[in-house]
Amino acid sequence: MQKDVLGQDVFLIGPPGPLRRSIAMQYLELTKREVEYVALSRDTTETDLKQRREIRSGTAFYIDQCAVRAATQGRVLVLEGLEKAERNVLPVLNNLLENREMQLEDGRFLMSAERYDKLLQEHTKEELDSWKIVRVSEDFRVIALGLPVPKYKGNPLDPPLRSRFQARDIYYLPFKVIFIYILCVRVSQLLSLATTLCSQESSNLGLPDFPVDNLLPALHVLNAFPMLSSQHLVQRLYPYNSILGKDGRTAVEGVLSRFELLDGRQSASTQRHHGCVCDKGLFPLSIKLQVPAGTKEPRPPNSSPNFISTPSHAQLLSEMMQSHMVKDICLIGAKGCGKSVLAREFAEMLGYSIEPVMLYQDMTARDLLQQRYTLSNGDTAWRPSPLVTAAIEGKLLLLDGIHRVNLGTLAVLSRLLHDRELDLYDGTRLLRWDRYQTLKEQLQFSDEQLQERSIFPIHPSFRVLALAEPPVVGASTSSSSNSRGQQWLGPELLTMFLYHTVTPLAKGEEMGLIQGLVGHTHTHGDTTPPYIQSTLFTSLASSLSTRQLLRICRRLSQYPKESIAHAVNKACLSRFLPSLARASLEKSLANCSIQDTPDPDGVLTIGNVSAPIYNPNEKMKVPDVLFYDNPQHMMVMEDMLKDFLLGEHLLLVGNQGVGKNKIVDRFLHLLNRPREYLQLHRDTTVQTLTLQPSVRDGIITYEDSPLVKAVKLGHILVIDEADKAPTNVTCILKTLVESGEMILADGRRIISAKGRPNVIVMHPDFRMLVLANRPGFPFLGNDFFGALGDIFSCHAVDNPKPQAELAMLKQYGPDVPDATLQKLVAAFGELRSMADQGTITYPYSTREVVNIVKHLQKFPGEGLASVVRNVFDFDSYNKDMREVLIEALHKHGIPIGAKPSSVKLAKE
Repeated sequence: MQKDVLGQDVFLIGPPGPLRRSIAMQYLELTKREVEYVALSRDTTETDLKQRREIRSGTAFYIDQCAVRAATQGRVLVLEGLEKAERNVLPVLNNLLENREMQLEDGRFLMSAERYDKLLQEHTKEELDSWKIVRVSEDFRVIALGLPVPKYKGNPLDPPLRSRFQARDIYYLPFKVIFIYILCVRVSQLLSLATTLCSQESSNLGLPDFPVDNLLPALHVLNAFPMLSSQHLVQRLYPYNSILGKDGRTAVEGVLSRFELLDGRQSASTQRHHGCVCDKGLFPLSIKLQVPAGTKEPRPPNSSPNFISTPSHAQLLSEMMQSHMVKDICLIGAKGCGKSVLAREFAEMLGYSIEPVMLYQDMTARDLLQQRYTLSNGDTAWRPSPLVTAAIEGKLLLLDGIHRVNLGTLAVLSRLLHDRELDLYDGTRLLRWDRYQTLKEQLQFSDEQLQERSIFPIHPSFRVLALAEPPVVGASTSSSSNSRGQQWLGPELLTMFLYHTVTPLAKGEEMGLIQGLVGHTHTHGDTTPPYIQSTLFTSLASSLSTRQLLRICRRLSQYPKESIAHAVNKACLSRFLPSLARASLEKSLANCSIQDTPDPDGVLTIGNVSAPIYNPNEKMKVPDVLFYDNPQHMMVMEDMLKDFLLGEHLLLVGNQGVGKNKIVDRFLHLLNRPREYLQLHRDTTVQTLTLQPSVRDGIITYEDSPLVKAVKLGHILVIDEADKAPTNVTCILKTLVESGEMILADGRRIISAKGRPNVIVMHPDFRMLVLANRPGFPFLGNDFFGALGDIFSCHAVDNPKPQAELAMLKQYGPDVPDATLQKLVAAFGELRSMADQGTITYPYSTREVVNIVKHLQKFPGEGLASVVRNVFDFDSYNKDMREVLIEALHKHGIPIGAKPSSVKLAKE
């Protein structure tokens, strides 16, 4: 208030959490001041603060944004998250803060009230208007809210900007104040813990701040469930096991035991509140939770055929219910451990519709909230994102992958998560339900009148459920290194959610789950064959995700004669594991007495598996490729057909030139399936995967990409070179594969069943076949298999075995002498085994041999030594490599690069 009287701008600095914002808003409420609020992010630009251009009826003009509106209307501008804005964006405000002046893009000039009033004594109002001078109200103030950097992540304050604010440190409320607010013994223990973990000593130890603001919701849970263990509750507020290394965990447990919060009562309390969800009579607060979003009826627990309840999952769901009572939740768990399934079951039990939003690394604040688009007449408009519609309709918003998205982007949601309020780019305001109702009563307005003023209520049952992979303990937290292995869970995110960890299932539980699901999946054949039960789970369960184990067992229940070793090797692409890891896998398999039977060379019928031939509408899209059958490729195709018939999407991984494209095209040709083709590369973005922009009659229109066409028409989508696109782009395929849903860049969405308008219903015949090179040097791609491998059924493609390769080469070069072909097969076989052992880096493939044979077939007079140079001249500049090659080729009678020194005479 003192600063307000002095006409100065204020900067409230302090640790993360909603406290600074609520103090600012309380002050504005008490003084009845109007507010313009903007959450800054790394995507904020000058136009978001000053003026944005819009097109109406073919004419571009400027619309004032928050800073200009606040200055001219005499409102208070609240800027939250100054440390999130990119450097050199905020200086546009410097002159407005200092002199209350600003030059606008549309030619107007904002001038301070004193100067304007002085000029008004000498000139008329009309003259000033003709000079485009606008008076800044004397009531205009700025309140900035920020975190201290360097202690927290972000950009430090620019000195010229900092010097224009008056700072006030808003530290956590003192112990006494909160204690009077919420009085009880266990509370004092929890408060002491929180105060200790926020002290200077704790931050010197590298411990992130405890989210003090979440104590209140947590205590509501304690109130309702007095039998709940304190240590359990602390884990939800402060999941120290996930975010800290060994030393950090020891330090936190030391503090816990000092305040008597380490309790051995965990197991007893667990059993006592376990029943509270399943039996609604035992759960007196369940009535408050059963707020069906929309028209859906809550489904009784354990009634879904696709969800097999296990004790630990039932326990987790009951804990999620407790947290759901008071706050948004985040589930942390490894890939494929069942987070999405649990989220769906949770939503079904409470009658929620789910709105899935797949987060990716280069997502912007605009992608999260509102996107610009062009109307058919060329006007610009804003389209609300699924996140905004979920808030208005009261859905459960599923934020999948918050570990991927940049913190500077996620920050725009902090007000939605803390206060249930949101300001959008087009000036729309979303208000918390009770505040909206109060406003309606005070102003005596109808809903229509408020909506004309762009004010909408957030539905009272709207909740957010975030899914994330565990943070990497001890990894870098710098905003630049936003790689997969990073520590994303910092003090700021801790204040936004209550955290629950999805632990891997115990062996018995996983067994029951797989038997239940595989039993439901297939009517014919037993459930999991009994021999899998004793073997698969002994040592492999730890390295394969539940999702992969399920896929293996489904396949084995359908094809009981298949070898388990083959299924396991296929799931973990053992062919491309480093030799050490492969040896350890083989040892584990041998320990479980899982042996692979050697494939009989040259004996195969694809007849073990049969599939009906497809009758396509678009015959010209069915590929037809020159393909010579060979046993090995037929076996890969048989494997592919098994998974294809189970409804899986397939991933083929292999070195270059081993025939991945040929196999896929031949496979689709045999099945008579039309295909759509998508080639990925470094500059592929989420937008180009789904839409292709083109201009018609001066208007940008979007045409469906091959992906959307394939979904619509039920074609097979072949995605080539998937490892070349950034993994943060290809990760959006996850929701399409898993739940058959995906949101396109133009606002439409793909769903698996008919429903709302503006949707594309996924054709039941749609399938994805993805091709990628194996990870690791010398391939220059990204690790697609590491990022997304477990959602596809994986197949390793290798060069054909010598006999098969020889037979194939004979078909390419019928007139080439057999002796020459045998030399080539033997030499390349040796080079490949050298590449496998790591002696040479380049994996020579069948493609190279085929090209040599084609050349010899066409020009039979040319010597073998000069033709093989087509392949080996690439290595002619690397001396060591060249010597290794020459030796290997000479050994097999190919006289390349022979020098006198290469001739070794035999001794008599």
